[in-house]
Amino acid sequence: MAEHRLRTPISDEAISEIKAGDTLFLSGTVFTARDEAHMEMLRHNGIPGFDPAGLALYHCGPVMKREGGDWKVVSAGPTTSFRMESLEPEFLEKFRVKVIIGKGGMGPLTLEALKRHNAVYASFTGGAGALAAKGLGKVKKVHYLEELGMAEAVWVFEAKDFGPLAITMDSRGRSLHDEVNRATEANLKRILSGKGLA
Repeated sequence: MAEHRLRTPISDEAISEIKAGDTLFLSGTVFTARDEAHMEMLRHNGIPGFDPAGLALYHCGPVMKREGGDWKVVSAGPTTSFRMESLEPEFLEKFRVKVIIGKGGMGPLTLEALKRHNAVYASFTGGAGALAAKGLGKVKKVHYLEELGMAEAVWVFEAKDFGPLAITMDSRGRSLHDEVNRATEANLKRILSGKGLA
């Protein structure tokens, strides 16, 4: 297991060096998008003037507040990523993000898309929204705020050492979520069998 410190935009070469089980800290542009923002971006072929290629996508609906004329992030814990499972393959194909961040992992459609487009999925600890807010840093821009509201808007941050992020799905097709599920199922069968229940 290795530790990586990367700045966006992230190259294919850098992604190819990252493996499931590694730890990542990110600096540079990180943007949020939940399911409604995914659908808006896909419907309109992106956001004019905003190129997500090589960036990090964070499944998050942050809590924001105004300070003076600027936005400040108060809390930014991850959203359950599987909500975006049906949308993520097309999103990866169209927008070429290199890191997806969330919680709970994603399914086979996304895993295959990560392989195809050389990207990774990273898990951020749920319940650590204040820590995430600190790493995300300053707000560079916000899109769809009026249309979708605070939680569903696309917030663009200038992150500094955002992490630690645990790489749980890599560009080689390995998913730690699948491995844990298989091990859990095997252990359950063994326990039930030992009690004569299987």
